Amino acid sequence: MPSFSLLTWLASLAVLPGLGPVSVSRMIVQQEVILRVPVVRPRILRPIRWVEKKGPKCIGSGQIVAAALADERSIDFLLRDRTRIRAKMDDDCPTLDFYGSFYVQPEDDRICAKREEIKSRIGGSCRIDKFRKMVPEFP
Repeated sequence: MPSFSLLTWLASLAVLPGLGPVSVSRMIVQQEVILRVPVVRPRILRPIRWVEKKGPKCIGSGQIVAAALADERSIDFLLRDRTRIRAKMDDDCPTLDFYGSFYVQPEDDRICAKREEIKSRIGGSCRIDKFRKMVPEFP
C-alpha cells in the first residue's frame, strides 16, 4: 500500500500549478575505460628465438589476452589470434617493474604507439614508442 501512495504522489507532481508539465531529463556521461592487463611468466618448453618485424601503429584493446615483460624497456602483448606484439617504451622510461599487472587508459578501443602510456600500480608511467611484431624462430 505505501508504494501505491508514493506512485500517486509522484503522478500528482507531473503537473505543478503555475509551472506546467514537469519532465525528467537524461544526461549521459561518457565513461572512462581503464584496462588492467595481467603479466604472465611463460614456461618455456623448448627454446624459442623471437625476431622483431615491423609492427602496427595500434592494437585493439579487446584483442589483448595477457602481457609479458620482455626486457627492461619492453612489454610483449599476447593477442587472441596468438600473435605477439612488443611495445617498446620511450628512452626516458625508467626500468619496468609492474608487480604482476599494469594499467593502460586508451582514448578509444585501441592502444596506439606515441599516444598511450603504460602505468604501474605504484604510479610510474612510460609512453609506448612503437610496436614490433614478434615472429618465432625455432633452432
